Amino acid sequence: MRGTPASDALLHDDAANMREVTEELQSTDPRRRPQPEEGPLTIIYEDDWMLVADKPAGVVVHPTYKNTSGTLLNAVLWRVRERPGSQPGILTRLDKDTSGLVVIALTPDVHATMQKDAAAGRTTKHYLAVVVGSPEPTQGAIVLPLARDSADRRRVVVTPDGASCETRYHVLSTSEGRSLVRCELITGRTHQIRVHLAARGWPVLGDRVYGEPDARIARQALHAWRVSLPHPITRQTVAFEAPIPADMGQFCEGV
Repeated sequence: MRGTPASDALLHDDAANMREVTEELQSTDPRRRPQPEEGPLTIIYEDDWMLVADKPAGVVVHPTYKNTSGTLLNAVLWRVRERPGSQPGILTRLDKDTSGLVVIALTPDVHATMQKDAAAGRTTKHYLAVVVGSPEPTQGAIVLPLARDSADRRRVVVTPDGASCETRYHVLSTSEGRSLVRCELITGRTHQIRVHLAARGWPVLGDRVYGEPDARIARQALHAWRVSLPHPITRQTVAFEAPIPADMGQFCEGV
């Protein structure tokens, strides 16, 4: 069953972004293919089939027309450059100014398996967000349809004809007009957590697109904290956690 034009557009954009990266990796044209580049890379887990990295805020996940080098994928390609058959594929994308876990398959077959697991709901992703205000109720689900803003396609908006999206949340603490919130992505659309929280009146602290800048933090206070998923080969559940970065640590005491 097809959705509305707006919802199809958002789904198409998300799928197209991943397809574009895959096509570039497979391209025989060296001008299109992302190149290995030596660079900083914090590894949480690594084996012959997958890699989990802790991405700092300010780093782009994969090359784009604006960021052709210096990305996380460039550094991963450098790390696996001497492994025959390696063709890294990003499984969990993050915005440039969101920190935390990025899961990377190291071969196309593994990438396909992990994508199927994610589509079947076998991958769990938890984020930490510092938001403005005190969410009420203190836990629940935000189910709001999202689509690209027709006036500015860099933005995502809530609209009745958007793609169905769900974010579950649980307030961990509240202090001085802000709250620390754990979010679980049930769907995984572009900017989903940021837009959902802002739509409920609790924008992410420091979010310049869907909230307001804040002198206490130079980016949106959003961190991809925990991921669990079936290992693509052993099928055993594996779980990973990225330490809370220093710029968010001031808001996350006791976590």
